[in-house]
Amino acid sequence: MAYETRNPYTGTLLETFPDATDAEVHQAIETAHAAFLSWKETSFEERARVMRNAAEILRRDVDIFANLLTVEMGKLVPEAKAEVALSADIFDYYANNAEALLAPEKLPVADPNEGDAVLSAEPLGVLLAIEPWNFPFYQVVRIAAPQLSAGNTMLLKHASNVPQAAAAFEKLMLDAGLPQGAFKNLYATRSQIETIIGDPRVHGVALTGSEGAGSVIASQAGKALKKSTLELGGADAFVVLADAEMEKTIKWAVFGRHWNGGQVCVSSKRMIIVDDVYDQFLEGYTAGVAKLNAGDPLDPTTTLAPLSSEAAAEEIKDKIRQAVSCGATATEVGPRVPNSGAFVQPTILTDISEDNPARYWEFFGPVSMLFRAKDEADAVRIANNSPFGLGGSVFTADPKHGAEIAKQISTGMVFVNHPTMAKADLPFGGIGRSGYGRELVGLGIKEFVNHKLISVVDIDAPF
Repeated sequence: MAYETRNPYTGTLLETFPDATDAEVHQAIETAHAAFLSWKETSFEERARVMRNAAEILRRDVDIFANLLTVEMGKLVPEAKAEVALSADIFDYYANNAEALLAPEKLPVADPNEGDAVLSAEPLGVLLAIEPWNFPFYQVVRIAAPQLSAGNTMLLKHASNVPQAAAAFEKLMLDAGLPQGAFKNLYATRSQIETIIGDPRVHGVALTGSEGAGSVIASQAGKALKKSTLELGGADAFVVLADAEMEKTIKWAVFGRHWNGGQVCVSSKRMIIVDDVYDQFLEGYTAGVAKLNAGDPLDPTTTLAPLSSEAAAEEIKDKIRQAVSCGATATEVGPRVPNSGAFVQPTILTDISEDNPARYWEFFGPVSMLFRAKDEADAVRIANNSPFGLGGSVFTADPKHGAEIAKQISTGMVFVNHPTMAKADLPFGGIGRSGYGRELVGLGIKEFVNHKLISVVDIDAPF
C-alpha cells in the first residue's frame, strides 16, 4: 500500500515504511487477544486512568502532535491543534462516563415474583479499526477511547499516507499505561485486512472511509459473521431560509465548506438557498471564499490548506471537469493558489441540473455546489435528494422553526445555525450511503459489546 510520509505542500517524500509481514499480523492478533483476556477484567477505574493519561499527554505535547498532522496531511496548525484538543476531550469523556454508560440495567418484568432480569454489557474481544487520513488522531480516538474503555482491545490499519501519525498513536497509548498489545498499529495490506477480519479472535471491524472501501469491508465482515460499523461519505446540505442572518450565515458557510481544506465528510458541500435570498447569498459567499489565502499550512496567515496529496487534487479537478461537461457552471474564486503542492482553486458550481451526475457526488475539497430553492419545501426536497445522509444544517432567525425544518431532513445529524460539527459529547453517524452505526457517547461505546441478559428465575415459576 506504499505507506509513506509525503508533505502535501512541498511534495517532498520524507519517509517510507514497509508493509507488515504475515508473521507480524498473526503475532499482533495473538498478542491483542492475550491482552484482552486480562484487560476485560481490569476495573473501570484503571481503564479511566489510562484514558486520562492519554488526554494529559495530548494536551502537554500538543505542539509536537499538531506539527506531525500538518507535515503528514497538510492540516493548518490551528486546525491541527484543535484536532488534538478534541481527541483529548474524547478520552476524558469516556474516563468520566464509561462505567455509567455500561452499567447493568435492570429490566421491568411482567411478574416480579418470578425473579430479576438484568442486561449487562460485556466487551467482545479484539477489534479492527480502519481509519482515514483527514483526521489522523480524531478518527482513531473516536473508536479507540470508547472501545478500550469498554474492555476491548484493538488493531489499527490507518491510511497509508499518515504512517507516522499511526505509530504516534500507538506510542501514545503505551505511554498512557495501556498494556502491551492492547492497541497495535499495523501497516497492513488489503489481503491481510481480510485475514484479520476472518480470524476467530477478532470480533468486529469499524471503518471510516470511502463508499468503495465500506462496501468491501462490510462484505468481508458479513462473510465472517462479524459486527461492523461504517462511517462513509457525506454531502451535507447547508439550508438557508429567507430570514437567516445573512452576514453571519455566509461566514459559517465559508468556514463550513473550507475547514480542513474541504476534506471533511461533514463539511457543508451543498448550499441550498431559498429564492428570495439566493442572489444575496451567492454574492456574499463568493466574496467570502475569495478572501481565503492558500499557502504553507505552517504559515499562520494561511487559511486554506492543500489537499492531502497530488492524486486527491487531480481527482477533484477531474470531477469539476465532468460536472461542467454535464452542464454545470464552474466559477473559480479568489487569488490563484500556488502552482506547487496539492492545491485546488476554490470553485463554486451552479446550474447543476437534476440529471447531472455531479449533483449526487461528494467533492472532497474546496468545491461548493449552490442550489436555488423555490421555497422551504423545495429546499427540503433538494436536501433529501442525495444518496448520502450524514449531517446538515439549517440557518434561520427562528430557531424553533429551524428545528422543525431539521426534522424533515433525512440525515443522522442536523444542526440549526451551525454547520455540522463534532464534539466529544455528541453522537456521530449517518444513514443511506453514509454508512451505519454510531460513534461517540453512549451509542458508540455500546456498538461492540455483548448485551447479555442474565435472568434469575424462581425455580417454582409456573410452566
